This record gives sequence, structure tokens and C-alpha cells, in this order.
Amino acid sequence: MTLRLTVGGRAVTVEVRRENGTYVAAVDGRRHEVDVSRVGASWSLLVGTRSYDVSFAEEPDGVVAVLVDGRRVPVVIESPRRSWYSGWPGAHGGVAPTGPHHVIAPMPGKVVKMLVKPGDAVEPRQGLVVVEAMKMENELRSQWGGTVLEVCVTEGASVETGAVLVIVE
Repeated sequence: MTLRLTVGGRAVTVEVRRENGTYVAAVDGRRHEVDVSRVGASWSLLVGTRSYDVSFAEEPDGVVAVLVDGRRVPVVIESPRRSWYSGWPGAHGGVAPTGPHHVIAPMPGKVVKMLVKPGDAVEPRQGLVVVEAMKMENELRSQWGGTVLEVCVTEGASVETGAVLVIVE
């Protein structure tokens, strides 16, 4: 898939394809291997050794607010496929979803540290749990503010991909 975008006022071409079980994104010809996992209402992107939390919100005038680690990046999709992101979790029209938010394990691993307990108030992007996977520690964060409803795992527990770790409401 090739997308023509305007990102922060700069025109870019992004070409995305699957290659050997991973995604390859070429941004203006620069190649990046990207591991993509759905994490609750957003996406976790691993580019090289750097992890990014990404979600989307449609705004007026064809602008899509791409939230990268909580920072808003305005994007205008110039390509013919304007709604390519609409079915993705986090593409909720700029309004925070209601109801409980399940923080899930993006990959198999071991819970090395719980950062919250039931009843704790959390802010958007606050760390909730640290999971070690492939010798790397990954801090999983809340997508929005709320209260920890339930902690579903304990420190030292092994978890599989998709396991619910924490529920925030």
C-alpha cells in the first residue's frame, strides 16, 4: 500500500508491505522494519529498538490526529484511500472511548513489575505494568485517564499474547 501524506506541513510518501512476517515501511525511500501489535485501543510499533504507542483521531477538514507517545501529529491523507485507518482501534473521531480499557500483552513474556493496584487513579500514558519479552522490558501504559478497575496478573507471571493484564475504567 502506498500513502501520500502531509505530516506537519511536509509532504511524504509512505510505502508499506509485509516481508518475511514483518512490516516494512519506506518513508520517502528510507526503509524501516516495523513490528506492529494491537494494544487495547492503540497500536504498539517497534521500529528498530524504539517502541512507539500510536492511536488515531479524525478531526475536521480531513486531518487525522496521529497520537505518537501521547504527542499529537497532524496528518492529512492525500492518497485515494482516505479511510484506511478507520477500522483501527483508536480511530474514534477524537473522542475517548467509554467503558473499560483492557491493557493486553502485545507478545508473550514475563510480568516483571506491577506499577498500579486496583483503585489507583491513572493519567493518560501512565505506566501500568512492565513485561519482559525477548530480553527487553516493555512498559505498557494507559491510553487515557481513569481508575484501575482490576489487575489481572501478578509479578513473575508468564503471559501469552493477548492476555489481559490490567483493566482501567
